[in-house]
Amino acid sequence: MVTAKIYAEGGGEGQYLDTLFREAWTQFFKSAGLSGRMPRIVRGKGRLRTFDLFATAVRNPRNGELPLLLVDSEGPVATTASVWQHLKARDGWDRPDGSSDDQAFLMVQIMESWFLADRASLRRYFGTALRDEHLRSRPTLEDVPKADVLSALTRATAGCKKPYAKGRVSFELLGQLDPTSVENAFPHAKRLLDRLRHL
Repeated sequence: MVTAKIYAEGGGEGQYLDTLFREAWTQFFKSAGLSGRMPRIVRGKGRLRTFDLFATAVRNPRNGELPLLLVDSEGPVATTASVWQHLKARDGWDRPDGSSDDQAFLMVQIMESWFLADRASLRRYFGTALRDEHLRSRPTLEDVPKADVLSALTRATAGCKKPYAKGRVSFELLGQLDPTSVENAFPHAKRLLDRLRHL
């Protein structure tokens, strides 16, 4: 049996955030029906460090373990571009020797984009002070620029007891998301979940 080990981008310092990060992703994947093939999550912190950890894992393979890379796209992804083509154009990263096209995945355009697909979770988390009018519907959420996503979340939660912030709040939200809503709105998220389902 093969177990996925996901090297995922996620910033901030401290063991507390490491724990929150792992718990959030574990809950998200559990909600997606992956309890029987739960991936291991490694918080890469910075973007380049995450890639370096993944590349090192590819160079030093372990039996029964499949390293996967998961980072923000940080911008739009051309419909004709593969994940590695996008990462080469944006970051100058080459696909490590020994890895394949189905070992790299993107959160488009950032992890926080996924929150826009699940208004119910946002309402539960932030409560009645959430200002929905700042979270206007978009036909294609993967096309919403990073700056617009962060601005919308900041404005919508400005009056909330615990306003949106990276770190604790973002990880707690991730753990409460409905994966079905996310994969229905984000083809790149569906690609990741389908890969994990078919290990």
